[in-house]
Amino acid sequence: MLDPSSSEDTGGESDPEVVEEAARKPASLSGKRANSSRAGGQQRESAAPGGAAAKGARDGADAGEDEERKERERIQREEEERKTKLQIYVFVLRCIAYPFNAKQPTDMARRQQKVNKQQLQAVKERFLAFLNGETQIVADEAFCNAVRSYYEGFLKSERVSRMVQSGGCSANDFREVFKKNIERRIRSLPEIDGLSKETVLSSWIAKYDAIYRGEEDMRRQTQRAHLSAVSELILSKEQLYEMFQQILGIRKFEHQLLYNACQLDNVDEQAAQIRRELDGRLQLAEKIAREKKYPKFISADMEALYMEELRSSVNLLMANLESLPVSKGGPDFKQKLKRSPLNNSFLDIGDEGDILSKSDVVLSFTLEIVIVEVQGLKSVAPNRIVYCTMEVEGGEKLQTDQAEAARPQWETQGDFTTTHPLPSVKVKLFTESTGVLALDDKELGRVVLNPTTNGPKQAEFHRMVVAKNSQDTELKIKLAVRMDKPPNMKHSGYLYTLGQRVWKRWKKRYFVLVQVSQYTFAMCSYREKKAEPQELMQLEGYTVDYCDPQPGLQGGRVFFNAVKEGDLVMFACDDEPDRVLWVQAMYRATGQSYKPVPPLQNKTTNCRGGIQKPASPISLDPSQRQGVEELISAAPCRLDHAALFSILQKHTLQHRMNDSFSCLGWFSPGQVFVLDEYCARYGVRGCHRHLSYLKGLMDYSENNALVDPTLLHYSYAFCVSHVHGNRPDGMGTVTAEEKEQFEAIRSRLMALLDNQITHFRYCFPFGRPDGALKATLSLQERVLMKDITTPVPPVDMKNLVQRCLEKAARINYSQLMEYAQIKEDSQAAPEKRLEDMMRLGELCIDVLQQNDEHHSEGREAFSWWPELMAEHAESFLSLYRADMDGALQVQPVDSWDSFPLFQLLNNFLRTDPHLCNGTFHKHLQDLFVPLVVRYIDLMESSIAQSIHRGFEQETWQSVNNGSATSEDLFWKLDALQMFVLDLHWPEPEFAKHLEQRLKLMASDMMEACVKRTKSAFDAKMQKASKSTDFRVPLSVCTMFNVLMDAKKQCSKLCVLDTGQEQQYHSKIDVLIDESFKEMISSLISKFAGVLDGALSKLSRYDEGTFFSSFLSFTVKAAAKYVEVPKPGMDLADTYITFIRQNQDILRDRVNDEVYVEDVFDQWYTGSMKAVCVWLTDRLDLQLHTYQLKTLIKIVKKTYRDFRLQGVLDGTLNNKSYETVYNRLTVEEATAAVKAGDGLQGISMRDSDEEDD
Repeated sequence: MLDPSSSEDTGGESDPEVVEEAARKPASLSGKRANSSRAGGQQRESAAPGGAAAKGARDGADAGEDEERKERERIQREEEERKTKLQIYVFVLRCIAYPFNAKQPTDMARRQQKVNKQQLQAVKERFLAFLNGETQIVADEAFCNAVRSYYEGFLKSERVSRMVQSGGCSANDFREVFKKNIERRIRSLPEIDGLSKETVLSSWIAKYDAIYRGEEDMRRQTQRAHLSAVSELILSKEQLYEMFQQILGIRKFEHQLLYNACQLDNVDEQAAQIRRELDGRLQLAEKIAREKKYPKFISADMEALYMEELRSSVNLLMANLESLPVSKGGPDFKQKLKRSPLNNSFLDIGDEGDILSKSDVVLSFTLEIVIVEVQGLKSVAPNRIVYCTMEVEGGEKLQTDQAEAARPQWETQGDFTTTHPLPSVKVKLFTESTGVLALDDKELGRVVLNPTTNGPKQAEFHRMVVAKNSQDTELKIKLAVRMDKPPNMKHSGYLYTLGQRVWKRWKKRYFVLVQVSQYTFAMCSYREKKAEPQELMQLEGYTVDYCDPQPGLQGGRVFFNAVKEGDLVMFACDDEPDRVLWVQAMYRATGQSYKPVPPLQNKTTNCRGGIQKPASPISLDPSQRQGVEELISAAPCRLDHAALFSILQKHTLQHRMNDSFSCLGWFSPGQVFVLDEYCARYGVRGCHRHLSYLKGLMDYSENNALVDPTLLHYSYAFCVSHVHGNRPDGMGTVTAEEKEQFEAIRSRLMALLDNQITHFRYCFPFGRPDGALKATLSLQERVLMKDITTPVPPVDMKNLVQRCLEKAARINYSQLMEYAQIKEDSQAAPEKRLEDMMRLGELCIDVLQQNDEHHSEGREAFSWWPELMAEHAESFLSLYRADMDGALQVQPVDSWDSFPLFQLLNNFLRTDPHLCNGTFHKHLQDLFVPLVVRYIDLMESSIAQSIHRGFEQETWQSVNNGSATSEDLFWKLDALQMFVLDLHWPEPEFAKHLEQRLKLMASDMMEACVKRTKSAFDAKMQKASKSTDFRVPLSVCTMFNVLMDAKKQCSKLCVLDTGQEQQYHSKIDVLIDESFKEMISSLISKFAGVLDGALSKLSRYDEGTFFSSFLSFTVKAAAKYVEVPKPGMDLADTYITFIRQNQDILRDRVNDEVYVEDVFDQWYTGSMKAVCVWLTDRLDLQLHTYQLKTLIKIVKKTYRDFRLQGVLDGTLNNKSYETVYNRLTVEEATAAVKAGDGLQGISMRDSDEEDD
């Protein structure tokens, strides 16, 4: 391109006049066709069939012309846009090359990398893999639950997908949302000794980072992060050039041409250009004042102030320019980035790189010299011996085998290595000397060659140089010299060259294109027999292309050049194929994006006329030089820089929003610097700059891109202070156009903010960007202000936000219905509708919790924000209420499936201070009060019936802690009370009523249970035997257990918690205690009856009775003939067995140890008392031996067994026992005196040593 009107998109260049002429021709042709159609109209009407066809052809032709015209207009429009961008780029080049007003800001917040769709999907897969246990990350259940909640509620959310699609989401946003989520969870965890919650938080964050990174190579990640951060740093000039080439769509070679044409590397020229611009601005100001062509201001008094502004701005620029040192010129501005081993070629943009020295270029060649034969040898006899030598300059010498002069043939090969691109190869022919005194052989001829890598590979004849008087005038040698090309040598050959920095004379040189490293190439010129290049040029940054022959340069037929900022090198060679090879090799070496295209015609000569091809974009023919000259010589003061800057800022913002950073509309430091410099240098008004910036930001925001509202606030605050005359730097002029644009922007911004507050869940998803909602509310208040000083009445702002939140409730609920895929269907089954309401209720709670968690920052801007959010929640729930009421109305009567819905909603509402007992909450209570009462009534009736039926059919088999009926009763009572407790009824009076009713009901049910058990016990005991065969029935033990369990359950089911000490001795407690006493007394009396039976049998042996004398005589008589058993052993053993087995039954079957021990205490005390009374009645009688032995055994074994069962010594050794012990001891002594060994070893004293 050198014509600035050319377009890269059109694929070629065209002359504007040609375009206009081409545009006029179709119009004239169409006009002729129209005239001819009018002239022959009657003839066409007479020919109907042919006329219809002709009309269709005309319509098709008209449509084709219309399409052709639109295409020409499109091309022309693109050409104008292209020319405008090139003109803007010229000004940008000058701002970057010689800044004297602005600097790159160093205090801007670093922007994070965007998360794209692919990365979001990868993150989802990593978290899902962790939840499925497919990773090596160890975590506890609490962390897994937090990750599951994060995955389900955040990563899978449609709002996150929208946020990623809008380009405003970074990995830091993901991390902050997770951190906020787990902070809430960790606060709710109980304290653990030795482990602080901060430690848990940091541990969870580290695990989150490990899951988020996945299996990525950490080194690659570090490298990627380092490289991506470069554009956020201070950029060098070359980096800024490259950035704005991308922004404005400028090609590299166009930049190089404009760079050279503008002489950007010449500091003096740039300073002179600035002086010319400032002088032009002063002249323009004088012209405006002279001709009074002022812009239209909102006040006529501003004209003089406008002139003062123009002059002061120019004076400020002059002062800035004057403050620069003359020796330095403009700021050199070459901030070097630290060299990194990761990618030097990227990070060192703007640096000249490592300058190659001649010693860095090293080439190594392999030569093969094959000598075949010699022809034309006449001066030597045929039988003489001849041979050849070969050598490379500076290397060793080799020799062929010997041959006869008649057949000088060898086919001998010599291998050499050299570092000379143009080596000198010498081949000599010798014959052996026959003279006696000859020291050296005689040289017959020689040939000297300078081979290149492009030389022929096959053997050829070469004429040898012989001595003047030699006969071998036609002496020739056939040999081949093959010179291999090393890998780092990409091309070589002879070229004519002329450059500005090197090769400053037009002459023919031998060139080698050398690859020094992967990214470094050099063009090197060599002389013969030299290893180092004579001169070299590093190709980095150059652009190569074909060009036309240059006048005044003799030598070479076809030309090409290499262009770089500040340098132009011209090359020429002798034929077209060689030029094509050179251009292709250099194109690959430079790495340029522009691909040179060979000319269509090569009928070009140098300075001899002939046909020349059209101008190449790189060449500088007169027409192209004129195009560049128009761009660089355009007077800046005559251009509309406001319009040009709007275009520049628009494209810069577009480039910024599409880069890899989550910028939220903020420019990078380099972009801010260039825009600041442009505005200062070319007089762009600040208000216009910010108005156009606001337009661009709002365009993106209206298209669902995330834009930081703080940025909108900054620009709007500047504009409003400017328009209302309250700028920090004093009063300034305000044009009518600025005022008009500001009002339009204000209206548009108000609508945008209204929409964002209404859609706050989607414009600021999960509270991202951080603080955006607060900033939006603050900006809305600022926009509502009619001027800079009058504040907005708080009521107006509150009403506005209230209206927005009311609309937000409807929008959020409809979005939720779509997400849940729930449709209003009155014909759906009641179970399905209730299930949908449960799922929708869970989603509504999630929405309200997210609003409280992520969007509560509005309270920092306005204190009434929580109140409005509560109203928003009530409005939101009122929409849910309508659907919920409809679903509950169709539920069957006496169906309790809706209670989980109440629990779900009530558990959320009662914990929210703003919604607890609110409108929806009270409505929910009113709906479920009848259901709860009805449910309790039915349960009470059901339990009463189950008690009646259960005890009628009770088998009194032991089940858990009681019988089957009692277990069922207590479970039902506990389940009913737990159900009502889990309802967490929010209204205190009704909750207290429910509790009292359930406690009273439980008390009544337990009373019935105790009475039925007691009556069953009494009936059982009446049927029991009174002999020593009596064993406590298992059913009686079960009855004891039922009463014990009832006493335990009583404290939980029947006692009201009044907040004071609980009163356990209520009516039911007294009943249970009395029943226990009666049952124990009944059982003890049964045991006493058995003992009375045994004692009554002993009474038959009382002294003085007939039965006693008879039994004694019978025993003594029988003892003479047979062995009679020990008297009293059968009765005593039977009674002791009775005691022991009943003790074991009570100990094993009765659950409560306390009551068992109480029974044992009373049983033992009663037994001892009964024996004591029986002995007291016989105080005047001596006991019969049989009575004595039986009582001793009964008393001893009873004492011993009850002691083993845990009866305390105080009870064992009571007064009755001591009386019995003393009496039996005396009786034992008396019996021992009278009968000798009549007791047969049974004694009270030796009782502890007897065997059982």
